[in-house]
Amino acid sequence: MGMMGKVKEAQAKIKEVQARMVHLTAEGESGAGLVKVKVNGDRKVLKIEIDESLMTPADREMLSDLIVAATNIAMNAIDVKIKAEMKSATEGMMPNIPGMDLGGLFG
Repeated sequence: MGMMGKVKEAQAKIKEVQARMVHLTAEGESGAGLVKVKVNGDRKVLKIEIDESLMTPADREMLSDLIVAATNIAMNAIDVKIKAEMKSATEGMMPNIPGMDLGGLFG
């Protein structure tokens, strides 16, 4: 019965943390800061900043590549933050069972 109580407690903590995820943010940049992307814990893009020097037809393809790169960097960064937040919230609640990784439940 104690294990089931711990599972329910962990589930409640996970739901609480998931509700806070929208407030987590991460940024990614590429092209030495020429393109910056900000995302939140819901994995939604909040903002894209593009340096004016890239606003030329000749830079169109490069700009696209830089946006993709910055977005991917931001998404990876938010995933790291989400996993750290979940680990912190559930630490000590569940026994350390080899092979049982709950990290996939959050992302």
